[in-house]
Amino acid sequence: MNSNNYAVIMAGGIGTRFWPMSTSKLPKQYHDILGTGNTLIQQTFKRLSRIVPKENIYVITNQDYKKITKEQLSDIPTDNIIAEPAMMNTAACNIYIAKKIYTKNPNASFIVAPSDHIILNEDKFAETTEIALQYASENNYLITLGIQPTRPDTGYGYIQYLDDSDSELKKVKTFTEKPNDELAKVFLNSGDFLWNAGIFIWNAKAILKAFNEHMHEMYFAFDSIKTYNTKQEEKDIEKVYFTVSKTSIDYAIMEKAENVYVIPSDFGWSDLGTWKSLYENSEKNSEENAIYGKYVHVYDSENNIIKSTEDKAIVIDGLKNYIVVDTPKALLICPIDKEQSVKDYVNDLKINKGEHFL
Repeated sequence: MNSNNYAVIMAGGIGTRFWPMSTSKLPKQYHDILGTGNTLIQQTFKRLSRIVPKENIYVITNQDYKKITKEQLSDIPTDNIIAEPAMMNTAACNIYIAKKIYTKNPNASFIVAPSDHIILNEDKFAETTEIALQYASENNYLITLGIQPTRPDTGYGYIQYLDDSDSELKKVKTFTEKPNDELAKVFLNSGDFLWNAGIFIWNAKAILKAFNEHMHEMYFAFDSIKTYNTKQEEKDIEKVYFTVSKTSIDYAIMEKAENVYVIPSDFGWSDLGTWKSLYENSEKNSEENAIYGKYVHVYDSENNIIKSTEDKAIVIDGLKNYIVVDTPKALLICPIDKEQSVKDYVNDLKINKGEHFL
């Protein structure tokens, strides 16, 4: 493996749309959602360790999750688990880790990947990311992986690219946030739009240069720190973290930079962001029910996802197209086509019942 290649796992999210299983105390990336024997973050670590040396893999997460990250990823050096002082979206964590890696190795190129995605064809993923790392190591490119869309999904952002070269690397034309259903259908039929997977590949110099050009105040704040990879780093980071803007890497850099490229990809990807996405990636019985639980009994029901984390009997009769999730503290029952409303349910609970169920 190339010692100049690194990987960064972003693991600070709470996964609100996966409530009530995903909570602020134990977010979805630390759950074995698919019943594989590995949590989502463990699957991500194993996938990336096929591409870069294990000692070159970093996790950036919330302070509250540092202990469980180490428990679940015993092969990762403790110093490679980075705790953000606060949740400031993805721009801050990306420049933080870029400065940290650059200080250690100015020739570094690295992958930035979320901790909670699933990828079914890991061989193809490894092949694609190795190609991207090669491009990144040789060029001032900001590269992202775009997924060939299979349906007009309104839950994903989209990337439009220019198909004017024979290379697997395509110049990005536009980024579009989650579209409405009509626009999503136009994107699907056009043939030059991809789902934005939120997986990035670049060299440390290129991404820091982009921050200097497009987010200069944020760049200056993190560049002012001279103690990366020392015991003083944590205290100095805390001083600047609350002074920078809370924004995404997509908005801060990718939508503004001119040197952004995408590799159209197809490796069985899902961001596993909602219960519906889990349903779509689950094995189903003859009635198209996806069932997770030892003692679930279903009658005259179809197209449901049913998950129980408790050893208790659950009987369902006459239910169609629903999400049913039972945990020790909460029970969710809602139509599967209202999956995006789960965040609203959580917000209402927080306002009316406090943090106890969240």
